[in-house]
Amino acid sequence: MKKIQETHEKKRYPEKILQIGEGNFLRAFVDWMVFKINHEAGFNGSVVVVQPLKEGMVEKLEEQNGLYTLYLNGIKNGEVVSEHSIIDVISRTINPYVQFDEYLQTAKNPELRFVVSNTTEAGISFDENDKLEDRPQNSFPAKLTAFLYQRYKAFNGDQTKGLIFIPCELIDKNGVKLKEIILKYAKLWNLEDSFINWIHAANTFCNSLVDRIVPGYPKEKIEEIRKELRYEDNMVVEAEPFHLWVIEGPQWVKDEFPADQAGLDVLFVEDLTPYRTRKVRILNGAHTSMVPVAYLYGKDTVREAIEDPVVGKFVKDTIFEEIIPTLELSKEELVNFAGAVIDRFKNPFIKHYLMSISLNAMSKFKTRVLPSILQYKESKNLLPSRLVFSLAALIGFYRGDRAGTAIELKDDAEILELYKNLWSAYDGSRLGLEKLVEQVLAYEKVWEMDLNEVDGLQKQVTDYLALIMEKGMEEAVKDFVR
Repeated sequence: MKKIQETHEKKRYPEKILQIGEGNFLRAFVDWMVFKINHEAGFNGSVVVVQPLKEGMVEKLEEQNGLYTLYLNGIKNGEVVSEHSIIDVISRTINPYVQFDEYLQTAKNPELRFVVSNTTEAGISFDENDKLEDRPQNSFPAKLTAFLYQRYKAFNGDQTKGLIFIPCELIDKNGVKLKEIILKYAKLWNLEDSFINWIHAANTFCNSLVDRIVPGYPKEKIEEIRKELRYEDNMVVEAEPFHLWVIEGPQWVKDEFPADQAGLDVLFVEDLTPYRTRKVRILNGAHTSMVPVAYLYGKDTVREAIEDPVVGKFVKDTIFEEIIPTLELSKEELVNFAGAVIDRFKNPFIKHYLMSISLNAMSKFKTRVLPSILQYKESKNLLPSRLVFSLAALIGFYRGDRAGTAIELKDDAEILELYKNLWSAYDGSRLGLEKLVEQVLAYEKVWEMDLNEVDGLQKQVTDYLALIMEKGMEEAVKDFVR
C-alpha cells in the first residue's frame, strides 16, 4: 500500500504561521482552518510546526511531508456525517532540541505573521532557570522570547514585523499571561528597553477560547480506514464537526485571518467572557448536572443519556429552561449553541462515559452548575428545580451505590472521606437526611460559601434526595418530565 506522501502532491504556500505543538488538537482545529481559508478565502499561507517538548511527533509528520488525513465524524445539522480531507498546510517541522538554529532562522522570515500554540495548561509557565543562551530553553514562553528577540534584531526593531499571538491553551486570559511571561524573561535576561517597547508596540497578544472534541488517532478503526483511503497514514486524526474559536483582540486581525469568508465559526470579539461562561454553563454544566441523574438512572454514556426519552428530556429542559435564562448573550445565540451541544451529545462516533465526567464532580458542580443555580435564584426569586434535583442526585451519587453495584468514585480523598462518614452515619430517617444535606451544603472548602444560607435550598435538596432514596432515580426523575 502506498503512503500518503506518495499519493498526494502538496502545494507550497508562504510560511505565515508558527505553530508550537504538533498534537491532535492543533492539527484537527487550527491547521484544518488554515486548510479551509486557503481553499475558500485565499489566505495563501502555510504552517511551520515546532515541537514544544523533547519527546514529540514531528519526525512522524516530517516522514509524511507534513500531510495527514482528518476525519470529521458526528452530527451536523441534525444528520450523521463522516467526511475526510487531506490537510496539506504544514510546510515543515522543527524539533528545536536538535534544530535550534533552524528555529531561530525562522524568526527572520518577513512573511511570518501568526503564532499559535497548544502546550497544555501547564505550558504557559515561567522557569527562572531558563537563559537566553540555552539551546533550547526549557519553557515554551522562554523559547518564544528568544525567537522574538532574534526577530527584533533581524529587522532592527521594525514596527511592521511584530507577530499576532493566538494561544489555544485552556486557561483564562491565555494571551495576556503569555505576554506577561515573555516580558518577565526580557527583564530576567536584561534585554534592552527598546526590545521591550517593541514587544508592546509591534506585537498583538489575543486571548482565545477553543471548542472542539478531538478523540485523536482512531486506533480501533485504523485498518478499516486504510482500506477506505487506499493509502497508509500514521497521523490520521479524528474530530467532531462542531468547532468554535473565540478570539479576543482587535477587529483588524479578522482581515488577516479571514475565517469568516470560509464559513468557519471563528468570532473576533472585544470580550470573550460571555462566550467562556456560555461554554462552561451550557456544555460543561449540562454534562456535570447530567452525570448523577443519568448514571443512577442506569445510563453509562452521554449519548445513551441524551437519547433516552426521560433523561434526555430532563437534560434538554435543564439547559433551555434553567441555564439559558441566566446567561447574557442573545437568546438566538444561546439557543443555537445549545442545539449544537445536544447534537454533540448524540455523536455516534464518540463514546463519552459518564464516569469519566464524574471525576472531581463536587468541584465541577461548584464551577459549572452552582453559578446557574445562584443566578436563577437571584433573578427569579425561585430555585431552578432540575438543577437542584441534580445537586440532590450528586449527593446520592456519592453514596457509592447504583442498584446494588458499587460506584468507583474518584475525587479528592477529603471529599470521599466526607461522604463516606456522612452516609455511614445516616440512620434512614428524614431528620438524618436533613443533617446529611446540611453538612454537605456547609462544606465551604468546595462551595466557598455556606449553601444553607440560600433560602429554601436545604429543604428542596432534602426533599429531592428523599424522593430518590424512596422511589429510586427512575421514578424520581419522571416527576420532571410528565
